[in-house]
Amino acid sequence: MAQRKLIESGPALLSWQDGVAHIVLNRPEAANGMNIELLEALNDAILRCHGEPEMRVLLITGAGNNFCAGGDVRTFASKGEQLPQYVSKATAHLQRAVLALIRLDAPVIAAVHGFAAGGGGFGLVCAADMVIAAQSAKFLAGATRVAMAPDAGASATLARLVGLRKAMEILLTNPVLSADEARDLGIVNRVVPDAELHGAALALARELAEGAPLALAATKRLLWSGIAASVEACLPEEARTVTELSGTADAREGLAAVLERRKPRFVGR
Repeated sequence: MAQRKLIESGPALLSWQDGVAHIVLNRPEAANGMNIELLEALNDAILRCHGEPEMRVLLITGAGNNFCAGGDVRTFASKGEQLPQYVSKATAHLQRAVLALIRLDAPVIAAVHGFAAGGGGFGLVCAADMVIAAQSAKFLAGATRVAMAPDAGASATLARLVGLRKAMEILLTNPVLSADEARDLGIVNRVVPDAELHGAALALARELAEGAPLALAATKRLLWSGIAASVEACLPEEARTVTELSGTADAREGLAAVLERRKPRFVGR
């Protein structure tokens, strides 16, 4: 079957071929950093997938050199005192996207190259059903590094993937995890050479697309059932916390430090 391009332009693209839907995060000039426009487009693309009864698998990738570097730091920093209002809207969109992926009947595969960071990148990885990473891929939670808190449901999903102690370490100290480290922790299923990432992800997607769709959907639902409830329950508190922290002087300092490539100076207010 020829490829169908369902969303051909914008910050999130959607195509379809042989039962495999493919969403591409499409802000390569910003490392696919998530602003409200990208998050709205991502939600639209995922909802289109929910409306395709013949879709068997969803593959998510990023254009350019990175899967997704998290929230768009430049956009966030530019909002100044209006940052909490912007973050509140962005977080709501991101949370809807995460729940829509978890609730999608079809398995979701994330193919990661470059950085998967913050709620946008790392959070989407934690919400995927299976993850394939390029050998050079890097994973970073990153929220507390800029005086923020985890979002995208990561406060619930990560601990279920790696255990409470390791999740605490990852979220509080923000190590940059290699692809091999992420695989050993259970965040990633497979690591492949960089040049083989697209082919390996597509091969897995086609393998799943040939499976029994009702059985795969039921199995996914059973495995996510307890976790999904935990994610949904944590989202309001995540959103409140992230919005509240975004209004602090420490958050503004954290964003400025990232842009200026220096160590932040936090003062606790």
